[in-house]
Amino acid sequence: MTPIAPSIQALLDRLRPCSQADIQSRWRWQATDLSAEQVFASTDPLHWPIAPLNDRQHIAWKKGQPLWLYQQITVPSQLQGYPLAGLTLRLSLAWWAELAEIFVEGELVQTGDLYDYFTRICLSPAVTAAQTLRVALRLFSPRHDRGALVRSHLLYEIPSENTAASPEPAFVADELAVLERYLAAFAPAELEKLVTEIQDWPDLDHPTARIPHLRESLLVYSPYLKKRQIHCVGHAHLDLAWLWPVSETWEAAERTFQSVLDLQKEFPELTYTHSSPALFDWLEHNRPALFQQIQKKVKQGAWTIDAGLWVEPELNLISGESIARQILYGQRYTHEKFGQISQTAWLPDSFGFCWQLPQLLKESGIETFATLKLSWNDTTQFPHNLFWWQSPDGSRIRALMLPPIGADIDPVQMADRAADWEAETQIPHSLWLPGIGDHGGGPTRDMLEKAQRWNRSPFFPTLSFTPLPDYIDLISQQSQDLPTWNDELYLELHRGCYTTHADQKQANRRCEDLLYQAELWAAIAALLTNYPYPQAQLEAAWKKLLFNQFHDILPGSAIPEVFADANRDWEAVKATGTQVMQAGLGAIAATVPLPPPPQPDAQAYLVFNALNWDRTEVVTLTLPHTSKWQVRDFEGEVLPTQVCSETVAEERCDRVCFLAESVPSVGYRGFWLCPEASAAEPQKPSAYVMENQFLKATVDPKTGEISSLWSYSAQRESLSAPANQLLAWRDQGQYWDAWNIAPDYADHPLPPAQLTSIAWMETGPVRQRLRIVRRLNQSEFVQDYILDQGSPVLKVETWADWQETHVLLKVNFPVAIAARQATYEIPFGAIQRPTQPQTAAEKAKWEVPALRWADLSQADFGVSLLTDCKHGFDASPGQLRLTLLKAPVWPDPGCDRGPHHFSYAIYPHAKNWQAAKTVHQAHALNIFLAPYLCEATSGPVTSHANQTGPCSFLRLTAKNLILSAFKPSEDEPKQFILRCYDAYGQSARLELENALDVQVQEQLNLLEMPLSTKNSKKTNWPISPWQVSTYRLERNPE
Repeated sequence: MTPIAPSIQALLDRLRPCSQADIQSRWRWQATDLSAEQVFASTDPLHWPIAPLNDRQHIAWKKGQPLWLYQQITVPSQLQGYPLAGLTLRLSLAWWAELAEIFVEGELVQTGDLYDYFTRICLSPAVTAAQTLRVALRLFSPRHDRGALVRSHLLYEIPSENTAASPEPAFVADELAVLERYLAAFAPAELEKLVTEIQDWPDLDHPTARIPHLRESLLVYSPYLKKRQIHCVGHAHLDLAWLWPVSETWEAAERTFQSVLDLQKEFPELTYTHSSPALFDWLEHNRPALFQQIQKKVKQGAWTIDAGLWVEPELNLISGESIARQILYGQRYTHEKFGQISQTAWLPDSFGFCWQLPQLLKESGIETFATLKLSWNDTTQFPHNLFWWQSPDGSRIRALMLPPIGADIDPVQMADRAADWEAETQIPHSLWLPGIGDHGGGPTRDMLEKAQRWNRSPFFPTLSFTPLPDYIDLISQQSQDLPTWNDELYLELHRGCYTTHADQKQANRRCEDLLYQAELWAAIAALLTNYPYPQAQLEAAWKKLLFNQFHDILPGSAIPEVFADANRDWEAVKATGTQVMQAGLGAIAATVPLPPPPQPDAQAYLVFNALNWDRTEVVTLTLPHTSKWQVRDFEGEVLPTQVCSETVAEERCDRVCFLAESVPSVGYRGFWLCPEASAAEPQKPSAYVMENQFLKATVDPKTGEISSLWSYSAQRESLSAPANQLLAWRDQGQYWDAWNIAPDYADHPLPPAQLTSIAWMETGPVRQRLRIVRRLNQSEFVQDYILDQGSPVLKVETWADWQETHVLLKVNFPVAIAARQATYEIPFGAIQRPTQPQTAAEKAKWEVPALRWADLSQADFGVSLLTDCKHGFDASPGQLRLTLLKAPVWPDPGCDRGPHHFSYAIYPHAKNWQAAKTVHQAHALNIFLAPYLCEATSGPVTSHANQTGPCSFLRLTAKNLILSAFKPSEDEPKQFILRCYDAYGQSARLELENALDVQVQEQLNLLEMPLSTKNSKKTNWPISPWQVSTYRLERNPE
């Protein structure tokens, strides 16, 4: 925005004080929490000290403290010669306070908070000279930040019913500012004429007398402004949980929606949009009358449910399948209850957006993506307001940068935004979203009255309320030739949300993986037996999971009460998932004919593999008692075993582990646990060296760090310096404590962790486990290096007692690779980011999100860092770091203090990450082989179980495809849905081998609707690189 011409600015500066008065310096203050009766019952407040102003002209006070402000207002007869009698007097305020209460003559007239942070209060509908009014503000500063009264003005306005009168000077000043903004942007020659005309005016020291002449002379520009249009859509951004619990959200929604409905009776032109079908689902069941009114308004077109997703979720830390379910359940609900599917993904406030989102939205009938969050960037300004956003598979949707949410009808701000929009897009139709937000609220009567007044002004664009879909259709018709953004939408802020509240990230990952497995095994059980698929149970569990992915719950940026609610839901999801999974496995196991046991008291186990490739991994069984045990496979071969007894978190368990070889894709293999003597445990070595056929890891006995990691597959050293270093820095988190990492954290290192003990926990033919214990300040870390037979991965299982405040903890792996790019997993794909950033935008990505892995590779060698619940990474040539923990104090004072249990792993490999199948290894770290103890007798033999050997129920022959879901159709329980994606950027064909007697019938979108009306009987289906594909399967006819 260019500066206003000096002569016009001078005129504005003379006009505004004629009907506005800044009263910020007149407040008296008292930092005591009094009652309103005490304040207004005496004259003491007249003798309180004058509140000082800081350099920003704010009245500021300490965090977590109350403050009273008081002043007695006396109405003058005129301002700068402009008579005030009969004008309406309003008090305009803005604050930064956790609570704001405004009193006039002892009566509470308005309340507000951090999210309802501005107001205009009518003090008198028609003032008289010498009229006095006593006003007091009771404010509480936030617990995390200083409070402030940001501004306070008296506004004298022509009464709204007096439309024939000339407007007050401040209104004319705003008209002139709007006109100047448009002329500067689109008609600079006309602006020069206007500047010259104003400079030639006489008597500019008394401009109010010239207002009629001024407005008449400007009427020539009115058509120029009126041919442009600002489309208003009422909105109330409502965070489902943040600085309030979910129970308060329901109350805020009820108040907000009822307020909108009431205002629409008085202002029938008002249109309104809202997101989050989860919110309407609650209304439907708890406030049915209100819900039915909203349904009627949607049918009339006065309301739109522009959702697309079940909630407005975090979109960097959840799986691709979670995004698919967000869309599936959100769109199904909107269609079922409101007769439409959303064509706009309304995501104004989520903290960045993964690169595959356009493909997933496109596959769900959504044509437009809308956000405003990138305007919060701390380093660069996002370059586009309207553009094509393209996924790595080539899918693209229209992306719209929204105006601010929680906005007033502010004519100058609206004109600034509209002019910027038109200058970039060449579209003379802009959008504005009036309504108080964050905690709900929506449009107010004052906003709607101002909108009507400004629409009547000849010096303002045409202002109308428009249904959001109509506005989207309008700009879609005028915006085909748009720039393309072929990348993630990275938010240059809130980087701490990848780490804060580690318990939420871990619960989300566990529940995502558990529901995948529960659906998979329950669906297979339903195909094999008469097992009743528990669709209602699983849908309810999914919806709890999806709700907890809201963008202030999963990121960890809420108050403690929110996480208490979330944790109850996580536990409910785990209980459902575990029960359904075990029931499905039991139903399948009952169909498997067991071979004769090698001993009468041998126990039969089926080891199930939920992933779609054969796996050879160590499986651990809990022993029924402490005698010697041995493991055999169903073919009778005795397997190497290893018994261990350990105590972790004060729980003792006796276990036996063995190497389960070649457990088939989405299938099982059988084993016997036999009570017989096993081989003696070998002696524990004196040196701290772990070795198998893939790796040789050496641990420094002085530091506990990995001093060497030799890769036999690549025949080279993986490390350039000691690895698994625990590094800590002081991190104040900026002004958004839980959300942010301080950009200068690297300038504030803390002493490194110190080793306190090192000891072998297990050595044997199956597994080696070496435990190190380290202390960092007040915190302790117990870490087990685990190297399994047959595994190319060195796992680090960690138990932490975290007791820090404002400390950031990372683990560092210096690797012997100078890669220019690091690759990270994103939902349904991967993304490369530079390790030597050049542009400002690249440099802003100094902390980035990933799902399960990050990798540094060159043509012949690479190292992947895998994780089971951590998401924050940074990389440079020769270094990978994973952020483990943060320690903010706001909005949750005890965030992350206490015990943690998580794992990560280092995976050196030959060639690049695609050839090394890093995605497969990361999935295996998260989803273990699952042993199931069979009943003593076998069930009936079914078509799949005609032998006692290994069985694969499903196999995708293309090695680059990852199975994401296998479940019954939402609408046809006799039909089944299979979803998979290319994880390596390679083309493929879906060729399905299965023992379930099912066949692919057609390809679907994410809403489980056919992509084509043709029911082609193909036997394989092409899949493009990075494509997510969904199919309908049916049993073969008998």
